[in-house]
Amino acid sequence: MARILLAPGFWLGAWAWDEVAEELRGRGDEVLALTLPGLDAGDPDRLGATLETQAEGIVAAARAGAVLVAHSGAGAAAYLATDLAPESFSRVIYADSAPLPDGLVLIPGLGDVAEFPLPETWEEVEASGNSLAGLDAAMLDRFRARAVSVPVGVAGGALKLSDSPARLGIPTTVICTSYPSELVRQLRDAGEQPIFRELRNIDAEYLDLPTGHWPMWSKPVELAELIHEIANR
Repeated sequence: MARILLAPGFWLGAWAWDEVAEELRGRGDEVLALTLPGLDAGDPDRLGATLETQAEGIVAAARAGAVLVAHSGAGAAAYLATDLAPESFSRVIYADSAPLPDGLVLIPGLGDVAEFPLPETWEEVEASGNSLAGLDAAMLDRFRARAVSVPVGVAGGALKLSDSPARLGIPTTVICTSYPSELVRQLRDAGEQPIFRELRNIDAEYLDLPTGHWPMWSKPVELAELIHEIANR
C-alpha cells in the first residue's frame, strides 16, 4: 500500500486529518499526518518558521515513493518540497489547493506583524474565499479552539523555487472542492489568478469533490477514498 503524507493548511496541525487518516489506514495505507513547522502551539521557536523550514520538514518526513497530500495554504510548502527533493515523491495531491508560482506571497501586505491569526469571525473567513460549506457548529468550535496563528515567514514569505524542471514531472492531482474543476481549468488558462497559474506548466489531473474548503471535515470518507485510489494506482 501507499505511504501517504498529509499536510494541513493554515492554522491547522496533524489533528485536522484524524478522520481521513483513520479511513486511509483502514484501507491499508501507511499514513503520516504532519504538523508543519510554525503550527505547533507548544514550540517556543515556532514564529521563526518560514516556507523553507516547512518544506524541509515535509522532505524530512518523506522517503522515496511518498504520496504528498497538501491542503490549502500548505500547497506552497508542498510544492517547494517537491522542488527541493523531487525524487522523494511519487505523486502530489492538492486538496482545494495548487502548486504556486515562484515569487508568490500567500498573504501580501501583512506589514510589521509576527503572525497571521484565524479571522475573528466566520463571516471574514468566507469573505476571504474559504467556503465553510459542510461544516457544523461542533466542527467550527473545534477549529476555533485548536487553531494556531501562522508565522509571518510562512503567510507573508515569498515562495522561492529553483530553475530545475524536475518538480514539474511529478504526477499531480488537484482535488477541486470549493471550485469545480471546469472553473479551475478556466482560471488556469486565463492566467489572471496567481494561485492557478503554475498549473499551466504541469500535466495535472482534476477531480471534483463538491464541498467547502475543509473537505477533511465535511467529507472525510469521500476524500479518503479519492486519496487512496489515486495513491495506489
